[in-house]
Amino acid sequence: MNIAIVGTGYVGLVSGTCFAELGANVTCVDVNAQKIENLKQGKIPIYEPNLDSMVLRNIKAGRLRFTTDLSSILDSVEVVFSAVGTPPDEDGSADLRYVFEVAKTIGQHMNNYLVVVTKSTVPVGTAEKVKTVIQAELNKRSVQIGFDVASNPEFLKEGSAIDDFMKPDRVVVGVESERAKDLMTRLYKPMLLNNFRVIFMDIPSAEMTKYAANSMLATRISFMNDIANLCELVGADVNMVRKGIGTDSRIGSKFLYSGCGYGGSCFPKDVKALIKTADQNGYDMRVLNAVEAVNESQKNILFEKFKLYFNGDVKNKKVAIWGLAFKPETDDMREAPALVLIDSLLKAGCQVCAYDPVAMNECKRRIGDVISYGKNMYDTVIDANAIFHVTEWKEFRMPSWGVIRKAMKENPVLIDGRNVFSVSELEGIDYLKIG
Repeated sequence: MNIAIVGTGYVGLVSGTCFAELGANVTCVDVNAQKIENLKQGKIPIYEPNLDSMVLRNIKAGRLRFTTDLSSILDSVEVVFSAVGTPPDEDGSADLRYVFEVAKTIGQHMNNYLVVVTKSTVPVGTAEKVKTVIQAELNKRSVQIGFDVASNPEFLKEGSAIDDFMKPDRVVVGVESERAKDLMTRLYKPMLLNNFRVIFMDIPSAEMTKYAANSMLATRISFMNDIANLCELVGADVNMVRKGIGTDSRIGSKFLYSGCGYGGSCFPKDVKALIKTADQNGYDMRVLNAVEAVNESQKNILFEKFKLYFNGDVKNKKVAIWGLAFKPETDDMREAPALVLIDSLLKAGCQVCAYDPVAMNECKRRIGDVISYGKNMYDTVIDANAIFHVTEWKEFRMPSWGVIRKAMKENPVLIDGRNVFSVSELEGIDYLKIG
């Protein structure tokens, strides 16, 4: 089966490569010529475990190709996925200009029946607008060519995206014709031979499903952070509370971890976009407004604990930050709690040394050399007054606390933003956690 994926960002590149791994002939399209040239050589622009080797393998097999010219391949494909960016606009709504540019190009150059599939996270009603754009271009050409639009939202987690794609909990597809349904069934059948977990539904429901899923997960995180903050006031332990409620089959244990706030490319953007969609339809998403407010507040909690510990005297304190990415197994720092923490520390006159296994180049790109960067986790703690544990990378789990204590200044403190450690394992280091 021949398909095209427009957009070689996180979603487009992972999806295109995985479809090629399953045997489809995939052409990935992007307007960035340098990125395309790099991809042709197997140089990928993102960090995702095992993706680079999979890209190279499928390039060599001839199943994965890259181009900047969408119009040149439309006659040879049956399905076009639109996986371009939908960044938040100033008012929180999704910016759909790139989605519509793809639709316009398709309408201007298509000559055969196509299924045009929106893979990007887009507000309800976007597929209908895409359909209108394509039809308008066909009308300008005075041609009658059949096509269908569909919605196929992604549910990839950064750091485990390949497994998520190859072994999905479910695949959601919104269609409005049997022909489109048959094509999408053919496309997904190879990965789901033993358990066909494709859920077909109407297009608006598919578009809403992605926002609803991410908003529910964000809600669980903010709820547990609210509970954690109350636990501190009443003397309860949020880790015990989490275990107590997580065993309830109606609740479950996933996404019940308290911490220093969620970040990344999905949760913040999607919560804002769903709130905006509701606002445009005259409805107030009261729960999600609270979810967003709790999260923004939670990103300041590490600095507040630090300031309270030192009774407000934090100027010229040297601090170590372990972890910069918004989560482990990625270099993504979009909306990362570490950025909020660094900003607060620098404004307070602190010296900051940070280490992250993969995200330091991304951090340098974003903020430059306003902080220093360690060669490893131990390098950051030399003469430090405090350690902030911000991203729960596996290599941070079993440090040599004796070595760390000797390297730090007197009366040091570890502020654990992910509740990974326990006071019993530390040696002469005070310990603060969330909740």
